[in-house]
Amino acid sequence: MLRSAEPLSKLALFVRFLKPVTWIPVMWSFLCGAVSSGFFGWKDLIGTKFILAMLLTGPLATGTCQMLNDYFDRDLDEINEPTRPIPAGAISLKHATMLIAGWSVVSVITGYLIEPLIGFYVVIGIINAHLYSANPIKLKKRLWAGNTIVAVSYLVIPWIAGEIAFNPAVSIESLQPSLIVATLFTLSSTGTMTINDFKSIDGDRQVGIRTLPAVFGETGAAIIAAVLIDLGQLLSAGYMLLIGQNTFALIVTALIVPQVLLQFSLVRSPKSMDVRYNAIAQNFLVAGMLACALAIKAAKP
Repeated sequence: MLRSAEPLSKLALFVRFLKPVTWIPVMWSFLCGAVSSGFFGWKDLIGTKFILAMLLTGPLATGTCQMLNDYFDRDLDEINEPTRPIPAGAISLKHATMLIAGWSVVSVITGYLIEPLIGFYVVIGIINAHLYSANPIKLKKRLWAGNTIVAVSYLVIPWIAGEIAFNPAVSIESLQPSLIVATLFTLSSTGTMTINDFKSIDGDRQVGIRTLPAVFGETGAAIIAAVLIDLGQLLSAGYMLLIGQNTFALIVTALIVPQVLLQFSLVRSPKSMDVRYNAIAQNFLVAGMLACALAIKAAKP
C-alpha cells in the first residue's frame, strides 16, 4: 500500500501522512472542554474514555482530515511542498483513498464509543475537511472562509465534545460558557492559521488560492493575524470578568503580553518569523485556553 522497502519506513511514511504536529491543538481543545465540564479529574487522564478521546482527536479524526487535505491539495503541493507523500509518489492516489476511507470509519466508530453524539461530530469534522479542500467549493480559496472552518473544527467542535464526554448532566445552558469561549478563541486560531499560510504564498498566488497573505501581502496579513490573535483572547478575558472570574481574566490578559511582543518581529519579517512565532507564542495562547476552561469550571454551581 505504501511504496517503501522497509516496514519501519512504511510506518514512518504513514505517520508523516497523518501530520502529528497538527494533532496537538485538537487534543488540547478536547482537554479544555473536559476540564470546563467540571467533572474531569486527574484519575480521568488514565481512563478509557480520555485515552480513546486522545486517539480520536489526534491520529484518527485529525489525521483523517490531514490526509484529505493532502489528497485534494496534491497539485498545489507539487509547487509548495513536493516532498509530501502524494506529490513525491510515495503513496498512490488509490492507496491514499483506501487509507482515508478506512481511517474515517475507525474515527467515527471511536467517537461513537466515547459518546454517540461525538461520533456525529466526527462526521461533521470530516465534512468540513472536504469543504475546506475539495473542489468545487474549496473554502481555502475563499479568503476568510477556509481558516474559519478549520478553526471551528480545531476548537469549537473538540471543546464541546470534551464537555459532552464528561458532563453527565450536559444541557444547552451548561454548554453556553464553553461555546462562547471556544468561539472567541476561534478568532485567535484563525489568526494563527493565517500565519501558517505564509509558507505557501507563492504557490497559492500561482493557482489562485486567496489566502490572506496572498491577497493582502505579507505585512498586511501579519497585521490582520496579530489583531485576530489578540482580539479573541481579550474578548475571552472580558468574558471571564462577566462570569465573575477576575483572577482568570487577569491571567489570560497577562498571557497576551508576550505574544504582542513577538508580533512586532512577525510584522517586520512574516516569512522568516512565521515558524518561530507559532512555536513560541502559541504556548501562551493555549495556556490562556486552559485558564478559561478552569474559570468556566470554577463558575459552575
